[in-house]
Amino acid sequence: MTTILTSTFRNLSTTSKWALRFSVRPLSCSSQVQSAPAVQTKSKKTLAKPNLKNIVVVEGVRIPFLLSGTSYKDLMPHDLARAALSGLLYRTNIPKDVVDYIIFGTVIQEVKTSNVAREAALGAGFSDKTPAHTVTMACISSNQAMTTAVGLIASGQCDVVVAGGVELMSDVPIRHSRNMRKMMLDLNKAKTLAQRLSLLTKFRLNFLSPELPAVAEFSTNETMGHSADRLAAAFAVSRMEQDKYALRSHSLAKKAQDEGHLSDIVPFKVPGKDTVSKDNGIRPSSLEQMAKLKPAFIKPYGTVTAANSSFLTDGASAMLIMSEDRALAMGYKPKAYLRDFIYVSQDPKDQLLLGDQLRSFLHRPTYATPKVLEKAGLTMNDIDAFEFHEAFSGQILANFKAMDSDWFAQNYMGRKTKVGAPPLEKFNIWGGSLSLGHPFGATGCRLVMAAANRLRKDGGQYALVAACAAGGQGHAMIVEAYPK
Repeated sequence: MTTILTSTFRNLSTTSKWALRFSVRPLSCSSQVQSAPAVQTKSKKTLAKPNLKNIVVVEGVRIPFLLSGTSYKDLMPHDLARAALSGLLYRTNIPKDVVDYIIFGTVIQEVKTSNVAREAALGAGFSDKTPAHTVTMACISSNQAMTTAVGLIASGQCDVVVAGGVELMSDVPIRHSRNMRKMMLDLNKAKTLAQRLSLLTKFRLNFLSPELPAVAEFSTNETMGHSADRLAAAFAVSRMEQDKYALRSHSLAKKAQDEGHLSDIVPFKVPGKDTVSKDNGIRPSSLEQMAKLKPAFIKPYGTVTAANSSFLTDGASAMLIMSEDRALAMGYKPKAYLRDFIYVSQDPKDQLLLGDQLRSFLHRPTYATPKVLEKAGLTMNDIDAFEFHEAFSGQILANFKAMDSDWFAQNYMGRKTKVGAPPLEKFNIWGGSLSLGHPFGATGCRLVMAAANRLRKDGGQYALVAACAAGGQGHAMIVEAYPK
């Protein structure tokens, strides 16, 4: 008991020191709900590299992202993925037999369709001769699908690849307990009545308790929400700041929806129901209403609530990725180049966020951003549009403070100076995962398409996409606008 108390007070003391260090830099978001000005950029160098293929995004689509338990609740994951693929085919008119490969990302797999990419491709009418596989990398699963496509094209194995992602949180697999599963398998192997009766005598009522999928680290058993709460406390991000940022996300998403900027959405006629044509999680509220919600994870003093967290979401996305030469030969006008990218990874046990363990998985954008910028030969000032995954308001704001801290850069990143926080007038100005939704396996494609579409609209040249993922991993990518 003495050891536990000593450890607790030591951790509280360390967290307090962090909070004191970062509390001097409050971050206000309330002024950023207004329309962001058009990006004014000078012509910059292209990131094309000699002797390497240029790889382009021709088009990307997604079906509307919906709150779990709503219009998609009676479907299966491959139904959503098939709808995204069908929407991509309709939008691009790409001949199905031209596609060399299909890759989809997903996180919580439906056991009946574990290779959901293959099932969705067949359902959408692609040739049974077109290979398809499924990847999983937590919240950057579709990022991995995209970069796998880039690798296939860059290596000369393919010219045309469809990458995407899907998640259906309305119907996650719920298993029998391990004891119950073991008994059922043993009963199936039993050859005599006596053997079966002997096994049944071992049955206990608690065998019937189901196993629910947990949104938690397997190695630490800590949920992402707990990590976000601790991270916000460590960086002195207040409840009010988090609520203001969430309100900003919802307000900007509503504005983008009303003005028609969310052009990547394709309508989806849900079998037996009406056609769905827009996201249904965009719900601007008020700070007064948000303040009434109780903490969702660390009770009663936590600051992460349902209002400043991303919600459980159903959805799917798909992108047509090609070599530039093939795209132009087929008469397409690409939307963007996919340029340098990087994956980062650290010990997931560092999610405890105390003392020397402040390298949370939620910090991955802070670590990935300077690395991908250096790889591309760019600086933060060169970036015209930022699209970061918003898992939690506290996660985004803590990343801002870490990125804007020389002390953090020197002590935790091995860098001499800070990378700098993204300017809010360039950051997620069409909303983000907090408001648009976060189907785990599909968000990466949404981020890239939002970046590409923003560059086209505002005349920018470079966008930076970044996302964190469970397991201590993260991803960042540079997207370059295709010349008009």
